[in-house]
Amino acid sequence: MPRWGRGPPHLPGCAARQNSLTCSLSDHPVGKDLQAMRTGQRQNKGMRTRLGCLSHKSDSCSDFTAILPDKPNRALKRLSTEEATRWADSFDVLLSHKYGVAAFRAFLKTEFSEENLEFWLACEEFKKTRSTAKLVSKAHRIFEEFVDVQAPREVNIDFQTREATRKNMQEPSLTCFDQAQGKVHSLMEKDSYPRFLRSKMYLDLLSQSQRRLS
Repeated sequence: MPRWGRGPPHLPGCAARQNSLTCSLSDHPVGKDLQAMRTGQRQNKGMRTRLGCLSHKSDSCSDFTAILPDKPNRALKRLSTEEATRWADSFDVLLSHKYGVAAFRAFLKTEFSEENLEFWLACEEFKKTRSTAKLVSKAHRIFEEFVDVQAPREVNIDFQTREATRKNMQEPSLTCFDQAQGKVHSLMEKDSYPRFLRSKMYLDLLSQSQRRLS
């Protein structure tokens, strides 16, 4: 005798969920593969977009103005063509000008080597320390940040210089980083500085300052 009201027979897999619309594609192996492919494509697209923005923004005068010490428009008005041109006289002239340092830092970020400039600046600031207690703590902080092996922002110096600086940490003084700072200065002067002078960022800045005079 038939038993009215009895539901459909139980079937494995998707058929058992017919009353809840259709089987979710994500429950099927092929569906999972498709979802993984789409997720990977979105991640790759996002990475390409971020890298594209970095390369597009970083080698331009507009990116330089974003990190100027003052408000961009005011800073560019204060920066004369003569001053910007003098940055090409020597690396030390560039480092003596706050806008020159800002522009060079922006350029180094495009080469992922701004730690060299940050270390050099940290050493310059360190030399102004007058308190003995602060001098010791600052010295160890700079060493751990820039000089030590696998430091967060390790600078590119040779083994002998690194070990000599490590030895100086036993009794830190105002001159304990001189050798390492000199090596980094020489590296930037011979390597990064000439590329900066040829960069679109610097050439755009010169062009922009010249247009203000015309």
